[in-house]
Amino acid sequence: MPLSAVIITYNEARNIGRCLDSLAGVADEIVVVDSFSTDETEQICRDRGVRFVQHAFEGHIEQKNWALEQAAHTQVLSLDADEALSEPLRRSILAALERWPADGFTMNRLTNYCGRWIRHSGWYPDRKLRLFDRRKGRWGGTNPHDKVLIEADAAVRHLEGDLLHYSYYSVEEHVERARYYADIAARAMYRAGKRAGMASLFLRPLAKFIRNYLLKRGFLDGRAGLTICRIAALETFWKYRNLRRLRLG
Repeated sequence: MPLSAVIITYNEARNIGRCLDSLAGVADEIVVVDSFSTDETEQICRDRGVRFVQHAFEGHIEQKNWALEQAAHTQVLSLDADEALSEPLRRSILAALERWPADGFTMNRLTNYCGRWIRHSGWYPDRKLRLFDRRKGRWGGTNPHDKVLIEADAAVRHLEGDLLHYSYYSVEEHVERARYYADIAARAMYRAGKRAGMASLFLRPLAKFIRNYLLKRGFLDGRAGLTICRIAALETFWKYRNLRRLRLG
């Protein structure tokens, strides 16, 4: 089966080369949809001979679905620029393409945080559906936490190997991104008519921390795990605080 890999980018010069290199020998076509980067993203992509298209960013879900439409092949692998295929996952994808025994395939995502691989804290196995027949699936969910939604009657199988996710290079970057995601999520919830009581500002962040640090064993990730779980709780607080502010005007 021929495969199209689709990736959306914006100022991803530090990541996109690694992502593209991991796709060599796996994808028959690589399409990068860029929202007008100002760094070296475009040059890195063109040096590797991929199809580079620019399109205004209207939201994570909207951009990823627009990227799907640019693919030449029915079978697609949708990645983020800060992700890359591990060697075991490459082999699993190639084996799936030989037979194509399902409509979609999930894979575990392993995240690198400030140089350390995180195997707990609610971050692993972090199963993602990224390889699929684009006639059967589309991106959905709530921005910025998008996910592939596949038809109810579609067959889905799991692939061996990890999708490597190079998330944050510093704690400061993580905090900044958490604030950004919290704002996007609050606006999406506001448009959906959701509300947040005062209890949400305290109970939901606490529940998030307990879930990730204790139930999901974030303490086994050491100091990095504590930091990740604390920022996750803060992001939850910021999300509901921002939603309340939008509701109160």
